[in-house]
Amino acid sequence: MIGRLLHLSQQLLPIVFFAVITDGIVCNVLKISLGKYGKEWDGRETLKIVGKTPFEAASAVVDDYGLPCSPIEFVSELSPLFSQQWCNIKALPGANRLIKHLKSNGVPMALASNSPRESIDAKISFHNGWKDSFSVIIGGDEVRTGKPSPDIFFEAARRLRMEPSSCLVIEDSLPGVTAGKAAEMEVVAVPSLPKQSHLYTAADEVINSLLDLQLEKWGLPPFADWVERTLPVDPWYIGGPVIKGFGRGSKVLGIPTANLSTKDCSDLLAQYPSGVYFGWAGLSTRGIFKMVMSIGWNPYFSNKEKTIEPWLLHEFTEDFYGEELRLVIVGYIRPEFNFPSLESLIAKIHEDRRVAEKALDLPVYSSYKNDSHLRVS
Repeated sequence: MIGRLLHLSQQLLPIVFFAVITDGIVCNVLKISLGKYGKEWDGRETLKIVGKTPFEAASAVVDDYGLPCSPIEFVSELSPLFSQQWCNIKALPGANRLIKHLKSNGVPMALASNSPRESIDAKISFHNGWKDSFSVIIGGDEVRTGKPSPDIFFEAARRLRMEPSSCLVIEDSLPGVTAGKAAEMEVVAVPSLPKQSHLYTAADEVINSLLDLQLEKWGLPPFADWVERTLPVDPWYIGGPVIKGFGRGSKVLGIPTANLSTKDCSDLLAQYPSGVYFGWAGLSTRGIFKMVMSIGWNPYFSNKEKTIEPWLLHEFTEDFYGEELRLVIVGYIRPEFNFPSLESLIAKIHEDRRVAEKALDLPVYSSYKNDSHLRVS
């Protein structure tokens, strides 16, 4: 994601951060650029470059990979490659919802990013209505020092004519969290890197994704779009043959999941935060069924890779490995989190089932049962 939106309210707060997904684009560009030097991007510098200014990020890569160029030269090489990719940036789930909600409630917002102002304008130009939603937009090249210095947040508050202590920062990077706290602002962290929440302890709150943001905690107008403990989301689609998973669904949990391979949908998975979702599932020879599923690393089992584990809410009498499975995901229930015991995990999974089964009978969700994606020819 590129940056942080500031929002400020007359009651308590915010700077809010606006979110787009740039991680995949950064990796692709670095793979191409490093390949020219006979190097291979392995992601080991990711934590060092997230949230940094372009020069700082380039310096980290040049030093670590021993490149025969200066950071400034490397930035010059990367800039045109990034410019070609900005049209492919996706909004993080929940970003459009957040921006529209705050704007409709008259909450002033500012965007403050370490990216150069020209780069920010290029990125947000591909997202309808975003530029007009911000009262203030500030790039890292408009202040003396970028994050983790608080300069950019002080300047944002000054332009909004608000006291820094009346602002809320919503940030995805460690430099941003540090900057927000140095500016004496409240900070909500939404870590951009998986399984790194423990590094964000300086924030006032750490959440899994923008879908989990509770604005009322910060004196802001609450969202009013949750329905029966579920959040409707723009539908997204996935499919493939059912594969064998870890063998723990039926044997350990007593919950048979129909696992899908992540090899062909890694880019799609990267767009969505871990958590529990639900929707409809279509099997090529068996029909259409209600479905609840987890996406993520399943902290209780310490998965090393992000997985998709759908649970079709029907009693099947036999396995169907290899059969084509199509999913339409229409709603969100909760973030992924760890459990103190296997029993508590199982109890929560069954609670998720009850929530999904009830919600899918509501008109907002039930209509998707007729989606053509589910009918495998």
